[in-house]
Amino acid sequence: MSTTKSRPRAPLKAPAPRLTGNKLPAQHRATETYEHILAVTAQLLGDVGVERLSTNLVCAHAGLTPPALYRYFPNKYALLSELGTRLMQRQNALVPKWITPQAMSGSREQVQQALTGLVLDTYRVTKATEGGVWILRALRAVPALQQVRLDSHAQVTRAQVRMLADFFPDADPRQLRLVSRIVVDLIYATVELLFDVRLSSRAVAETVGTMIAGHVEQLRDATADVPKGSAVEHRRHSPPARRSTRAG
Repeated sequence: MSTTKSRPRAPLKAPAPRLTGNKLPAQHRATETYEHILAVTAQLLGDVGVERLSTNLVCAHAGLTPPALYRYFPNKYALLSELGTRLMQRQNALVPKWITPQAMSGSREQVQQALTGLVLDTYRVTKATEGGVWILRALRAVPALQQVRLDSHAQVTRAQVRMLADFFPDADPRQLRLVSRIVVDLIYATVELLFDVRLSSRAVAETVGTMIAGHVEQLRDATADVPKGSAVEHRRHSPPARRSTRAG
């Protein structure tokens, strides 16, 4: 008789909730209902928090029946995803306003001023958005919503890499990607800090702007030191070599 003990089965993971809406409104009245649902959700999020928020609560405060809400949103996470996407789009729209070719090609002080302005504007837009700080926190705290934030940051990073590559054509593309991603997340974390701790938004923004501007200047100096025609420059501009598929 076998005495081998069977291994305990790992608990099954709950399926991730749907984040996409069921449908988009096609008529003016339907659009008003859709926007009303989102506005009520944003207000409730600030009042009760993510845990207590529910579609039934939204329906009660919006004066709607559950079927009317489920016509557009399958669950509360789809509601939060739409609010998060809209907030990130508002924040991301500020980047090209401040991080311009003129700013990046200017002095260290000009770069610092642009970054300071970006941090302050991002903070103001988030603060002015109904439920903005709670949406911001939900995007980081709720596992199902984290991809919304990560996808948004990746999109901004790609745009910044393309712009930086024009100004620093001799820089290592991997370094540009690394710097861009760190800057994007650092600015996001700075905005979170301003909501979590009572600090001077101007002082915090200027400090972060100075830190990032210093690294941009180092990057500029490093690429300026690369001699034209050097092996380093050649490697940076050369496409990666293909790996051999032959057996060794």
